[in-house]
Amino acid sequence: MSAFALARRLRAGETIYAGWCMIGSPIVAETIAREGFAAVVLDAQHGLWDVASLIAGVGGVTHAESAPMVRVPHGDFALVSRALDFGAEAIIAPMINSEADARHFVAAAKYPPLGERSWGPIRAMPLQGRTAPVDYMREANEGTLTLAMIETATALDNVDAIAATPGIDALFVGPYDLSIALSVGTAQDVHAPRVEQAIDKICAAANKAGKIPGIYCRDVPGALAMATRGFRFIVAGNDMTTVREATVAQLKGLKG
Repeated sequence: MSAFALARRLRAGETIYAGWCMIGSPIVAETIAREGFAAVVLDAQHGLWDVASLIAGVGGVTHAESAPMVRVPHGDFALVSRALDFGAEAIIAPMINSEADARHFVAAAKYPPLGERSWGPIRAMPLQGRTAPVDYMREANEGTLTLAMIETATALDNVDAIAATPGIDALFVGPYDLSIALSVGTAQDVHAPRVEQAIDKICAAANKAGKIPGIYCRDVPGALAMATRGFRFIVAGNDMTTVREATVAQLKGLKG
């Protein structure tokens, strides 16, 4: 997989399915990537990734010919720049609730004139086959993606302004936090009518602004359903759920 292929494919209109890793194991992430996912997300917000494992995980996913992505912790814009320097090709930032949040995200992720990213892609350049700094710098703003998570009522109210922010490449729905927010903390029902309406509103806002609509799904049926609704970057479950469900099936088979 050539450098920045994920961005090119999404910008060309392809629908991309991605793996999602919470366990914090570079070997697990690499194994998932080798099975053929075009991208693998390393979740440093709720997952077990630290800086050392992120560096190894990004390298493993890249060598498996997939695009490494990192979800950073809430408000950790310093890690945005670092993860890109490690070689991540896309960053998912949670709880982007306003245009101001979106601008802060862009400032950390994009070089001037879009943002204020500091120079230092010491791991990214060799992983992406770039030896001349000017080549990486020229391609990075277009080739690395910013995905702003929309997962609160406030973000939903501001979704058009967030989508229109220069340097934001995609809107990414966090359906579980969104369902909690829209139920005022009383439920986690991603299929509630109000949540379903919000999901469609976010997809429409992304398309209206010429941005990529993305979403997290728990499983394959959910991912396929979201593709039919217009989402083009879609996560289809995570490693912990996959391991747990596979283990349950094994034990059930052994017990007859």
